[in-house]
Amino acid sequence: MVKMSLDPIQVMSGQVKELKVSPSSNGDTRGSWEEKEVFDPNQLDRTAKPKPPKPENAVTVAVSSRVLFRTEREQRVFEQKGVEEYLRYQIEHENEPFAPGPAFPFVKALETVNARLRDLYPQSEELFDIVLVTYNHAHVGIRLINTINHHNLFIERFCMTGGSSPIGYLKAWQTNLYLSADAEKVREALAEGIAAATMFFTDKITEVSESQLRVAFDGDAVLFSDESERIFKTHGLDKFFEHERENEDILLDHGPLKGFLEALGKLQKKFYAKGQRLDCPIRTYLVTARSAASSGIRALKTLRAWGLEIDEALFLAGAPKGPMLEKIRPHIYFDDQMFHVEGAAEMGTVAAHVPYGIAQKYSRQQNSSTGK
Repeated sequence: MVKMSLDPIQVMSGQVKELKVSPSSNGDTRGSWEEKEVFDPNQLDRTAKPKPPKPENAVTVAVSSRVLFRTEREQRVFEQKGVEEYLRYQIEHENEPFAPGPAFPFVKALETVNARLRDLYPQSEELFDIVLVTYNHAHVGIRLINTINHHNLFIERFCMTGGSSPIGYLKAWQTNLYLSADAEKVREALAEGIAAATMFFTDKITEVSESQLRVAFDGDAVLFSDESERIFKTHGLDKFFEHERENEDILLDHGPLKGFLEALGKLQKKFYAKGQRLDCPIRTYLVTARSAASSGIRALKTLRAWGLEIDEALFLAGAPKGPMLEKIRPHIYFDDQMFHVEGAAEMGTVAAHVPYGIAQKYSRQQNSSTGK
């Protein structure tokens, strides 16, 4: 299995399958706008860009610049030479675009869904709204804007905190999902009731759909609470099965990403209302280690009671998730346990860790007992 550090800046080794993106200064080849097309600000006058939706109407996804783009080189400059040299480096290279990071295909897929929604509902503001969040000083904003224009992304909202925590701003944006490379900030967001996950870099990336957003979720401690996971961790598998049978008609409590699945479902229904259920550009998946017959019924009854549809449900009964995720090819997969995140990444899936629930305690205990 690919060894994956809890430090998100560690790059996992593996066979590289390149995304179809423009070269940039953070890849193996150096590129700049002097070598490619130069962005012409006058084009803005000739091209009618859509307006960003109001936060109260939108599904807001806040993405850290460190996961939307690859900034490992700049991070090393900061760590080794300090903030002043880091700012100087960024200004000197502000015409060199960053390479796409692990969240890039996901964000592109969000924009694809928005284009379809605007075609069907030209006046509606029920859209994805992407907010770029960075600890950077405002001076670095020029390079980020240049990079966004270079990759033809529609991101108008920035949050540059100059080293301060962004959590308060996330609440002001009414954020539905926060993706970051900073595990501590992700935990802070979860503690404030904001759906959040830590993303990691991997050199093996599977090509994903350019026409359909695919989002996969684990069940316990992600969509649902960690109630059942606690039974399993403390009393074992047999007691877990017994608990689920006895409580199959009692709904599970919600987990940290239930609200994001709900938001996806609302947008899906807009396509269904136009007769496009079979051509919907959003598809959701439940990928869980639960067994279908012995513990799956409670999960399905809970989703139905919530009024949430999941397009595909895979009950793996403890089998590895990586091979199934390789077939699904989601833009992002959410799981609360690092070994599932690692297994998914080994197969080329962009997986995000949700540091929530009892599994985090057991993970820390295991790390402590091994000394590493």
